[in-house]
Amino acid sequence: MKRVGLVGARGHTGAELVRLIEAHPGLELAFAGSRAWAGKPLADVMANATSDLTFEAITPGDVTRRVSDTQADAVVLALPNGYAAPYASALPSTTVVVDLSADHRFDDAWTYGLVERNRAALQGATRIANPGCYATGAQLAIAPLVDELAAPPRVFGVSGYSGAGTTPSPKNDPERLRDNLMPYAPVGHTHEREIGRHLHPVHFMPHVAPHFRGISLTIDLVCRHELTELEDRYRAHYGGEPLVVVQAEPPEVRDVQNRHGVHIGGFATDGARVVVMATIDNLLKGAATQAVQNLNLGLALSDAWQGIPVDSA
Repeated sequence: MKRVGLVGARGHTGAELVRLIEAHPGLELAFAGSRAWAGKPLADVMANATSDLTFEAITPGDVTRRVSDTQADAVVLALPNGYAAPYASALPSTTVVVDLSADHRFDDAWTYGLVERNRAALQGATRIANPGCYATGAQLAIAPLVDELAAPPRVFGVSGYSGAGTTPSPKNDPERLRDNLMPYAPVGHTHEREIGRHLHPVHFMPHVAPHFRGISLTIDLVCRHELTELEDRYRAHYGGEPLVVVQAEPPEVRDVQNRHGVHIGGFATDGARVVVMATIDNLLKGAATQAVQNLNLGLALSDAWQGIPVDSA
């Protein structure tokens, strides 16, 4: 068994990570950090938690000691943007660190953790930058056609409000979102820059909707020439990838909620124009599931998905 410490366990993604790590046959939870819940047993505040651990308030100055005390092999940082770097800097170079924030996605010293595109580099990596949720869905939907592009794709994204985190704001206020669709960050979103750095420049327009979890992406691509048999092309590209589901019909958010894969489909063409759609659970493949995929590779566990069936939570 490999032991994993978790810093930032209180958020939506932290709760999913606790569940997935506890269910994984090759992992066990070494410690769980949360300042807000410090001193509380995990089982008291997380309905599905089975560990007898108690939440701890872990600072960057504490984290190396806790890794040593618990003999942790890896640490997952499930912290807001801007908070992860001090923890990562404090940890030994031999400890596998998976950072779910954007702090290291633009750092060449870190391996970018989009497994379906970067698997070989992730084998044995000790510093892994987990991709963003929108960026994961968009890149996987664009990648099979990236060599055909004549212009930056236009990406229209709609996320459930869990993507806005637990700190109260209009973007995660169910009353504000009721019967509503809220646009935000129409230019320069972090995930727009992330996709541009790791795949291809895009124009990204994010929105938040009243549902809790799940992202829908509609992507408009202009290619250099007319393309046909798109579904076959995508199936061939992702053959053998257990967490990418290619389908003929447009994917819907309700079909991907609480599931581990990205669903890609709804292919449409008009000459050299292609429209492709994708859905992803922002808390799972968009965050926690992907982090466990990266732990599998960084810790030299089986590359196969472990612990939970691919399409059931």
